Amino acid sequence: MTADIGVYGLAVMGSNLVLNMLDKGFTVAAYNRPQEDYTQALAAGRARGISTFMPTYTVREFIQAIARPRKVMLMIQAGSPVDEALAQILPHLDAGDIVIDSGNTHVADSRRRCEALSTQGLLYLGVGVSGGEEGALHGPAITVGGSREAYRQAEPILTGISAQVNGEFCSAYLGGDGAGHYVKTVHNGIEYGTMQLAAEAYFLMKITLGMTTPEIAETLAGWSEGSLDSYVMKTTAAILGCQDPATGRPLVEMVLDKAGQKGTGLWTEQSALELHVPVPTIAAGIEARCISELKEERVAAGKVLSGPCPRWDADREETLAMIHDAVYASMICAYAQGFALLARAGQYYAWDLDLARIARIWRGGCILQAHFLDRISEAYTRQPALPNLLVEPYFADILTSVQPHWRRLVCLAVAAGLPLPVITASLGYVDSYRCEILPANIIQAQRDCFGKHLYQRVDRGGWFHYEWLADHGHEIPQG
Repeated sequence: MTADIGVYGLAVMGSNLVLNMLDKGFTVAAYNRPQEDYTQALAAGRARGISTFMPTYTVREFIQAIARPRKVMLMIQAGSPVDEALAQILPHLDAGDIVIDSGNTHVADSRRRCEALSTQGLLYLGVGVSGGEEGALHGPAITVGGSREAYRQAEPILTGISAQVNGEFCSAYLGGDGAGHYVKTVHNGIEYGTMQLAAEAYFLMKITLGMTTPEIAETLAGWSEGSLDSYVMKTTAAILGCQDPATGRPLVEMVLDKAGQKGTGLWTEQSALELHVPVPTIAAGIEARCISELKEERVAAGKVLSGPCPRWDADREETLAMIHDAVYASMICAYAQGFALLARAGQYYAWDLDLARIARIWRGGCILQAHFLDRISEAYTRQPALPNLLVEPYFADILTSVQPHWRRLVCLAVAAGLPLPVITASLGYVDSYRCEILPANIIQAQRDCFGKHLYQRVDRGGWFHYEWLADHGHEIPQG
């Protein structure tokens, strides 16, 4: 017996993907570095007695157990560990074999590996697997980039293990080299913004209304059944409902307010800056985690820096309505920014990304599941070149309807000295995007003054330079 696929890396994600594959009827060879006992643990545990599970204990044994052309999936930490694993397995592979890189790989690494392996006659797939350990076990959202021929061969497995929504698999080939990993990166960037939105909703209910954690959990659970139907909101409600066995208090109240990050959100923001796509909702979510890490500094600053006397001029019903609408609008902004970035990246890297298809992939098996992804898919199906979801009638109408509550909430929070980084940044994004004339003329004039970077005029074409600091400045047409 030979395996349909081999999985290298059997930590939580890798083990769960193996079990998912076995459940779908695939024969799987599994390998992990010898210094870790994950292979033996899986063989003696959840995979025990499954005849189609093939544990292996050397790289040579692992590769030889896989049917040709071999499909080797790497489920290990992104970065140098992937290159180290490739160095181990490449001497054992033959031309036409397929390497499936399934970690949170940076797009530059994905593109580099795709090119390098092709020169050796090997095929490469950069695969984004979204949904965490639950998604890996029960069906993740899968975004694929790299060799189209490799995808043709691996598609039955990748599709077979993915989530399904309304009979449609949440998996697709999206473009060459790094397309799959890039889409996963943007997925995670949007996730940073939406997670912070749930945190800001919790913060406001707790601080302004004095609601208990169980009350907040019940409120968020109710919201998740309506327009805020999303995986993030549902899981946040579930988290708030968990009790600490040691104290009997809500467990989340015992968690220190310092949030970590692994880097995919940062990659999203970096790419957005490189491609000149504004993503302030996503960036605010990332930076909120950064400032949360300054716990000791924040405690000390609170003793030195003064703020306004806390005052909240709104009753419970109005406050909850404002929070709901502000979160809803800001969540739309997070998705709008993510899809705008995907559109620009698709052009830049010549991937021709199908945004409607990406929206449908994210409907199941991943953190970004939300009810309006169907609407996003419909919008890009009708208008593939849609510049931004904010101007699509369905979403524009929502933003118009919730705007009074959104603005009032931000005003009250600023007056009370309550930080709402994502909600506030999202409102600024909408106001900037809808503003026909921005003060950027001042910026460009400054650039021309400081470094002769030229400027354009509103009344005629061409580029110009002006001697701004001369006693008698004069304009000089350029080119």
